[in-house]
Amino acid sequence: MRESTWQGGAVVLAAALVASACSGAARSDGGTPTELRLAIGGESEEGYDPTLGWGRYGSPLFQSTLLARDADLNVVNDLATRYEVSPDGLVWTVDVRADAKFSDGEPVTARDVAYTFTTAAESGGVTDVTVLREAVAVDEDTVELRLTKPQSTFVNRLVSLGIVPEHAHGPDYAREPVGSGPFVLEQWDEGQQLIVRRNDAYYGAKPAFERVVFVFTGEDASLAAARSGQVDVAALPSSLAVGEMPGMRLTRVESVDNRGIMFPFLPDEGRTTAEGRPIGNDVTSDQAVRRAVNAALDRQALVDGVLNGFGRPATGPVDGLPWYEPSAAVPDKDPEGAKRALEAAGWVDADGDGVREKAGVKAEFPLLYPAGDSLRQGLALAVADMLEPVGVAVTAKGESWDVIRTRMHADPVLFGWGSHDPTEMVNLYSSAQAGVELWNPGLYRDDTVDAELTAGLAATDPEQATAHWKAAQREFGPGADAAWAWLVNLDHTYYADACLDLGKLQVEPHGHGWPITQGIAGWRWTC
Repeated sequence: MRESTWQGGAVVLAAALVASACSGAARSDGGTPTELRLAIGGESEEGYDPTLGWGRYGSPLFQSTLLARDADLNVVNDLATRYEVSPDGLVWTVDVRADAKFSDGEPVTARDVAYTFTTAAESGGVTDVTVLREAVAVDEDTVELRLTKPQSTFVNRLVSLGIVPEHAHGPDYAREPVGSGPFVLEQWDEGQQLIVRRNDAYYGAKPAFERVVFVFTGEDASLAAARSGQVDVAALPSSLAVGEMPGMRLTRVESVDNRGIMFPFLPDEGRTTAEGRPIGNDVTSDQAVRRAVNAALDRQALVDGVLNGFGRPATGPVDGLPWYEPSAAVPDKDPEGAKRALEAAGWVDADGDGVREKAGVKAEFPLLYPAGDSLRQGLALAVADMLEPVGVAVTAKGESWDVIRTRMHADPVLFGWGSHDPTEMVNLYSSAQAGVELWNPGLYRDDTVDAELTAGLAATDPEQATAHWKAAQREFGPGADAAWAWLVNLDHTYYADACLDLGKLQVEPHGHGWPITQGIAGWRWTC
């Protein structure tokens, strides 16, 4: 999933709003709360229109998707009753269930599906369906999605793109969504709270809650609300997820939400982009330096010291997913090996100042991270400490995203990514994506990697696609081109009411949005 400039919504919710939105939840006859109160991140500032990207980071709530991923990340039917892909991979045929209705009472048809995919393709939103040539409703409940070329990852568009009604999709839709999902939007006080109510006409399992209130608070306010019993679930960074909390249970959810250092791949030859952004770095363009950085890092120490143990060392961008290649990893913490590699490549400390140099170039660089992100700041400072003994000088610098966008082709940046979609590898390592928005910001290029990624996309057999994804990792991984130094995979941490059963939770993607809501229709009170 793409890195975002979202800063987390309102920092502190006004006291009057907290009192009004988060106190005195209604009770059913048995005494069970019928309202759920969540502080799990910021709002979608662009609104709730899937054709513009809403729902990519969790459940779209108001809309249904053709397919879904279960708790084990298996692809299962949702609006679709079945789907098939033509032998050449160019036509995806989907049968749509006949009992689904939009929240305004109109039936969901194949025309709505075709309209949704066509509109998403034309909108240029963050849900990438650019490979779609046309979407055609063959009959009332069958749609054909015809592609310009085979794309093995297109299944993820069927999983993530919520279906909107053609008859009710207008300029105001993002703020007044109509859908066939488990919830209906009731009230949105922008920057403060979102209130949704149960869609009793929903075709799937009915949520146990009549209303759900999302409050948009900063980290400290979320912690305070959880401690005082004003919310039932609070998402908190690992630095705040410490200690017991009466009536609440700390829930840690494994994720592929990673943090890693992007290295500018090209040397500094005075080039700039068309926008005037500098390109190149004479230190990180040296493969020996990139490999040495990867070898010198103690990732377990980063997990223990910066994440408070809530995470795992990262060896690549897709750790633990079906297309992960473990042989591409390098042993953790080998500073002596890093020193030998630097020496062999001509990086020596000739003047005894503790910093190596080669051909008059010091082995030093800034490491940029988004200002205000305490976790990335901690990682950047720890990385600097770990690299100092091997003779590489790193200066951690918190900057705005505007500055980072200007400098990211010339200075290393501590980014965050993580997706259930192997397309993320293409976006981070394909030369075709170099410099596109935040994709492949280091401008990395390798013909073999390009060929493997292209073949993975074009494969019509999932096993063949996986073989190509793994082959690409062996080329761009830390023991080969080492285009990135991946650091950690986060555990997402939540305090949840001790009586609230969240069921079996997915391995979550990058944390923008509300990934925990993927299974919200199955949450239940137990006491």
